[in-house]
Amino acid sequence: MNQPLSYVHSEAKIAQNVVIEPFVTVSKNVEIGEGTWLGPHVTIMEGTKIGKNCRIFPGAVIGAVPQDLKFKGEETFVEIGDNTTIREYVTINRGTKARGQTVVGSNCLLMAYVHIAHDCIVGNNCILVNGVAVAGEVTIDDWAIIGGLSAIHQFVRIGAHVMISGGSLVRKDVPPFVKAAREPLSYVGINSIGLRRRSFSSETIKEIQEIYRILYVQNNSISHAKEIIETQLPATRERDEILTFIEKSKRGIMKGYQPGKFEEEDD
Repeated sequence: MNQPLSYVHSEAKIAQNVVIEPFVTVSKNVEIGEGTWLGPHVTIMEGTKIGKNCRIFPGAVIGAVPQDLKFKGEETFVEIGDNTTIREYVTINRGTKARGQTVVGSNCLLMAYVHIAHDCIVGNNCILVNGVAVAGEVTIDDWAIIGGLSAIHQFVRIGAHVMISGGSLVRKDVPPFVKAAREPLSYVGINSIGLRRRSFSSETIKEIQEIYRILYVQNNSISHAKEIIETQLPATRERDEILTFIEKSKRGIMKGYQPGKFEEEDD
């Protein structure tokens, strides 16, 4: 249903039961799936594909050209999955030639004023709290929760089932299943509550705790910790996911929490 005060380009592909409120702009080369709602003053720019049953609140701008001086006008895209909610004044930029597209998965919640820059990949079931700023070419895996006003450095990867404290500066990769907080960002335990809510067994949670105890608590180097984990712990999907994440990390993973250091600084 289009309001007469909205603008929808004649070449845009709008599915059944899409609601477009007043003062919405939908450009050409846009696809919007069934049941999606576009609130007042939403702007959907060229090269954007939005899935089914999404809710996009007033002031959001999706598909604007990248804020990247290397961008030369090449054809790039934004893709949003199904059942994703995008709150007020969220901005999601198109990709560049680096990856060609910016992707946000299904069942995500992007709260007000979130910014997602060019070529980012956000997985399914992620929550980005108010004011999170995500720089270019960041990857956020499924089920991650990023606390409000956090800033994520370009090229960083955040693993699945991670919870990051509000106001964090994320300069290094954050491996899966952990909680991260403090400055500089550090390991503060595993996300056991989140894992239980997602039906991880107690045995699996204990296995993950043991892996991170070796990696972060026992003062092993990363290479030595990896050797211990590979040789002394049984192969499981979670163990291998953590090891693969560490091996593929380009920026290096965040450090372990050092209580003495922070206590001295607090004094």
